Amino acid sequence: VQLVESGGGLVQAGGSLRLSCAASGSTFAINAMGWYRQAPGKQRELVAAITSGGGSTNYADSVKGRFTISRDNAWNTLYLQMNSLKPEDTAVYYCNADWSWVTQRRTYWGQGTQVTVSS
Repeated sequence: VQLVESGGGLVQAGGSLRLSCAASGSTFAINAMGWYRQAPGKQRELVAAITSGGGSTNYADSVKGRFTISRDNAWNTLYLQMNSLKPEDTAVYYCNADWSWVTQRRTYWGQGTQVTVSS
């Protein structure tokens, strides 16, 4: 499975960005997916996650009410709509996929996309 993020960039505080993560390869075995972020000098943290069918989502407290995770399984794409961005949202954002098939289970990561929020 290959995950490719896009949509990052530079935005002013209060602005919005929409991240996308396109999955390819053995996508039929992808289960839950998520967005993580890592700021300089900090550990990677979970931002939001979504179940395979999209029926359940989970968010970090710091982004609740501002970010929305969604997925389009027909197009094998994961999204993160980010509104009311704050300078503390500045980080590299990574797409994550939980993959399982019979007895095999793997976790895949994208290469990351930079989000910079200026004050």
